[in-house]
Amino acid sequence: MRIYTFKRWFTTIALLSYLILRIYTEPTWWSEVVIYNLIVLGAIFSILSSPIPENLKGKVSMSLALGSWTIGSVLSGIDSFFGIELSNISEVPYALFYPLAIFGAISSLSKQGKSARLEVIDTLVIAFSGTTLLATFFLKSAQNEFLGTQLQIFLTIIYPIANLILLMTVLVFIGLQRLHKRNLLFLFGITIFVVSDFYYLYLSQWGTYIYGTWSDAGWLLGFVVIAHSYWFVSEEEERERSHSPYLVTLALLLSLLVVAISVLLPNYFPRFVLIPAFATIALAFLRMVVAMSDTRKIGDERALARTDELTGLANRRRFMAEFAEFSQRSGSLLILDLDGFKPVNDRLGHEAGDQLLTQVAHRFQRVIPRGALLARLGGDEFGALIPGNEGFEIAVALRASLAYPFRIHGESIKLDVSIGEVFQGGGGESQTMLRLADEAMYRAKREVS
Repeated sequence: MRIYTFKRWFTTIALLSYLILRIYTEPTWWSEVVIYNLIVLGAIFSILSSPIPENLKGKVSMSLALGSWTIGSVLSGIDSFFGIELSNISEVPYALFYPLAIFGAISSLSKQGKSARLEVIDTLVIAFSGTTLLATFFLKSAQNEFLGTQLQIFLTIIYPIANLILLMTVLVFIGLQRLHKRNLLFLFGITIFVVSDFYYLYLSQWGTYIYGTWSDAGWLLGFVVIAHSYWFVSEEEERERSHSPYLVTLALLLSLLVVAISVLLPNYFPRFVLIPAFATIALAFLRMVVAMSDTRKIGDERALARTDELTGLANRRRFMAEFAEFSQRSGSLLILDLDGFKPVNDRLGHEAGDQLLTQVAHRFQRVIPRGALLARLGGDEFGALIPGNEGFEIAVALRASLAYPFRIHGESIKLDVSIGEVFQGGGGESQTMLRLADEAMYRAKREVS
């Protein structure tokens, strides 16, 4: 317990110590490059040391995000204190932080094994659309005041958008779940980081940012709070998410509207607004593909659950489900049991027996009329539901289909079938029909033997 307490609170104590140190000393490379970034590494250590077993992928992804940010911070510190030009290189790990953090946030906040792909895509669609709107209204007015080289202007634009996407993703994902301590702490940490980053971008744009000032502590505080969130168990209960598709549709329409206005009025919106707008549209199409894939997969799983793997016929589950309704109509129930199958199966093996059952099923299927149901009930037993008055004729045809021998492993095999047939005029008891058909089948088998 003491070890876990230390791992959890070590980073918080280190942050407080750093802040106290800043009160009494001037910023140095030792405090701003070494100690400062060791606190971020401590946050990574705290996240990975959390005893909560869920969402390991989220822990690793968020740790990689913080690690990438740390590399950028170290390079920036070396640039500031030692005059080595590394500012352009440091932008790479800083930029890499955002996709890793977004993926880490989704993986961390989602329920392991419960969060479907559609829910994640829905979250991103709504988040990108929200970013489009926020960028349109809050960043549009600043577009003419961006200063510097093309790279600096690009970075000035891309970082606010990346921050908005990160914050909106966490907000939407948490909004679709039940609020609890872990989610709220995670949201609080991300919010602190985003606000600190916006403040830094504001100061940098106006040339008033000074490396190693108190504003830099905001990033550390955000990371420490995020690390604390991983020490809380996420509660199992979630809110119903049925409203999510409607939000996705609205998000897509809003992004399409922004794109349409940009086409008709090219200079009305800044070009950077189109980045999240196009991302929203692309994710919406991805959602459609995933939804179709999931629907097809569900259909295949349902079909497999009601189909006999060996013969491709309906299985006993489907037969009994349809028989309950069939017993209320006029028709015949047939129970079929192969004669002579067991000796063949014992002598030639199960593989040969499976081939024989497959060929038998194929012959039976050619006799069964359209609208009837043929099923393998298990082993060498089959069942058929024949609507109307053709039950006896179909039973005769089924038996006749086995009149000529089968060829298995080069050997000629002769089989017969005992059939019990019960005709029901409608409204009968299904269990009674089954019992009567079984009795008729066993009488037929005794007569053959």
